[in-house]
Amino acid sequence: MTEAAQKKTPLYDEHVKRGAKMVPFAGWLMPVQYTGIVEEHQAVRNNVGIFDISHMGQFVISGSCAATWLNTMLTNSIEKLDVGQGQYTFLLNDAGGIIDDLIAYRIGDTKFLLVVNAACVEEDFAWLDRHRSENVNLGDRSAHFGGVAIQGPRVAELFVNLPARNHIVDVEMEGMSVSIARTGYTGEDGIEVFFSAKDAVNFWNTVLEKGKDLGIKPCGLGARDTLRLEMCYPLNGSDLSPKRNPIEAGLGFFVDLTKQKFVGRDVLLKTKENGPTEKLVPFKMQDKGPPPRPHYSVFENGKRIGEVTSGTQSPSLNWGVGMAYIKAPHAKIGNEIDIEIRGQKFPATIEKKPLYKKS
Repeated sequence: MTEAAQKKTPLYDEHVKRGAKMVPFAGWLMPVQYTGIVEEHQAVRNNVGIFDISHMGQFVISGSCAATWLNTMLTNSIEKLDVGQGQYTFLLNDAGGIIDDLIAYRIGDTKFLLVVNAACVEEDFAWLDRHRSENVNLGDRSAHFGGVAIQGPRVAELFVNLPARNHIVDVEMEGMSVSIARTGYTGEDGIEVFFSAKDAVNFWNTVLEKGKDLGIKPCGLGARDTLRLEMCYPLNGSDLSPKRNPIEAGLGFFVDLTKQKFVGRDVLLKTKENGPTEKLVPFKMQDKGPPPRPHYSVFENGKRIGEVTSGTQSPSLNWGVGMAYIKAPHAKIGNEIDIEIRGQKFPATIEKKPLYKKS
């Protein structure tokens, strides 16, 4: 894809103005960092950080049969959601593979908001549309809406009357209509806020101004990746893919197998009964060597047993960490493995989730 073809979020000019380093990501030009990944990471762990998530897709699904139909398309139980509640869930293909991981909010009795990954917007929409039943309306509002994630232990000082965890509320803020959801991808307290694209710049600058005394920092994709990896939150396209199912990814908690019918259910049921052949596990390097990276091979006693899907130098732990799919018999907590980095093997240990725990 040429540079010209990259899409820009409504906050693009603000990022450039603040000196962000812009990179192509999922067809968009996005900030990878402003002042530095470690500094932005620590701002979120200790104070508060703000991320542009306007590149993510936003679908609105409504109609008398919306809940019943969505329940057959997603793994988690939509029926359990009261109005104003949200949940993490998966959109699967017929083979049980993960098309996307997303958050579904019930925003009305018969109305739902799905927030989907930027790289999957067209594919998700087409898949849902192809399976759509009667009396279900499916709309894509992505182009007309923006969003930010505001994350960190001081987020509650920035906003009063925050919704409960995994809830969403509509509020007026300085003349702007916004939806505030208390969710996040960093392991800290935090919110994701959705608003009309025309209000994006105003909202972004208002929050940065308001958060000045709390040490707020604008953050890029780099810090987003290190923060989520310390928590062992998977990244679609790296840790999750159409070739992997949620049970293999260790995310069976978000699959309701008591539902009689949803796309991919039979495969997941089999995987659960027989046990997955490979499992996604977090690991930590034992030595202060180079950090692990995706596609590096994993060995045990000289035998290849898996492949790294995500890896980085953890700013909070100051240590190399990652996630890898490993053959199930070897995927035990405490197991010692080797990661092959540039032809050399470095020792690592399979750890319990999350890798980073608040002291």
